Amino acid sequence: MATSFLSRKPDSGLGNIRASPADPTRNIDWVLMTAQMLLAVIGCFVVFSATRLRFTDEYDLVTKQVIFGILGIVAMIIMMSVDYEYWKERARLLYIATIVSLVLLLVMAVAQGEALISFDLGPINFQPAEFAKLTTLLMLASFLAEERSDEVSYARFLGGLIIVGIPAVLIIIQPDLGSASVIVSIAMGVLLVAGAKLRYIFLISFLSLATVAAAFFGRLVNSYQLARIRALINPDAVDSSDTYQVDNAMRALGTGGVWGKGYLKGPLTNDGDIPVMWADFPFAAVGEQFGLVGCAVVLALISVCLVRIWRIAHLSRDLLGTYLCAGVFVMLLWQTFQNIGMTLKIMPVTGLPLPFISYGGSGLIVYFAMFGLVQSVHMRRMR
Repeated sequence: MATSFLSRKPDSGLGNIRASPADPTRNIDWVLMTAQMLLAVIGCFVVFSATRLRFTDEYDLVTKQVIFGILGIVAMIIMMSVDYEYWKERARLLYIATIVSLVLLLVMAVAQGEALISFDLGPINFQPAEFAKLTTLLMLASFLAEERSDEVSYARFLGGLIIVGIPAVLIIIQPDLGSASVIVSIAMGVLLVAGAKLRYIFLISFLSLATVAAAFFGRLVNSYQLARIRALINPDAVDSSDTYQVDNAMRALGTGGVWGKGYLKGPLTNDGDIPVMWADFPFAAVGEQFGLVGCAVVLALISVCLVRIWRIAHLSRDLLGTYLCAGVFVMLLWQTFQNIGMTLKIMPVTGLPLPFISYGGSGLIVYFAMFGLVQSVHMRRMR
C-alpha cells in the first residue's frame, strides 16, 4: 500500500507543481504567513517576560496566549479554505450578530451599573468590539463592492456611514475609544480606496470627532480616560499617578540601548513597574530587553505584512478583495501606530493592543482571521 501511495500520480495538493497555477493551495503567500507567525511567537515571549513574576502561576497568561494563537490559526485556516465571496453572502448575518452582542453588552452594563467591554465566559472574556472590526469590514466591503464604479456615490457613502456608525457609537458608549477609532480608520481606508471624495472622508472625520466630543460632554467616558488625554496635552497639569504607566514605559524603552538588557533581565519589564504591560505596552518590553535592534525587527516584520497586504490588494481579481485587503492594511497600520505612539507619548493611552504581540484572545483570533481573509484573496486571484 505504501508503494502505491508513492507511485500515485499527483494531481492536486499543497506544493504540487503539476496542479493548475490557479489552484488556491499553490498560491498561499508564505512570506506574509511567516511574518505574522514570527510576530505571534515574539508576542508569546513578550507576554511571558512581562507576567512571569506577577502571578502565582508564571505560565498562566502565556499558556492562554498560546491557546488563543492555536484557535487563531484554526480561524485563519477556515477563512483561507473558502472563497472570500462566501463571506460576502454571510456578511449581513455576521454584522447583525455583532450589533446584537454590542447592544446586549450595553444592557448588561446599565443593569450592573458599571462599564463593560467584554462578556465574562469563565476562563475567557469575549470582547465583541474586536469581532466588530472583522464583521464591519466584511459588511462595508460587500456593500461598496455592489456598486461597480470608480467613484463612491453619495447614496452609497451614506449607506457605508450607517454601517460603520452603528457599531462605532455602541463601542464608544462602552466606552472603548481605541476600538472605535480602529473601525473608523478601517472605514476611511476602504472608502478612500473605493473612490470616495475627500470631502466625504473629512465628513467622517468631523462626525467621529463630534461623537467623541459628545461622549466626553455627556460623561460617557470614564474619568481615567479623560486623565489620559489631559496627560498627553499637558502632563504638568495632572497628577503623577496618571502618567506613571506611560512614564515607566517610556523609560523602559529608552534604557534598552542598542542591544537591550537581555531576555528576562529588564527590571521595569520583569519587576512589575508597568501595570498591564503585557497588553498595553509590549513594545516597551521589547525595547528594554532587546533594544533598538529588537524594536527594529518587530517593525520590520509588521512592515513586511503591510507590503504584502498592499501587494495582494493590487493583485485581487475584483473590488471586493481589494476593499477587504485595504481594510486589513489600515487596521494593522493604525493599531501599530496608536500602540507604539502611546508608548512614545505622542498618542493618548487607549489600551489598543499591538497586533500579534499584545496579550488578548479576542484580538489575536481576529488578527489571524483577517490575515486568513487576505490569504483567501491572494489564493484565488487567478480564478
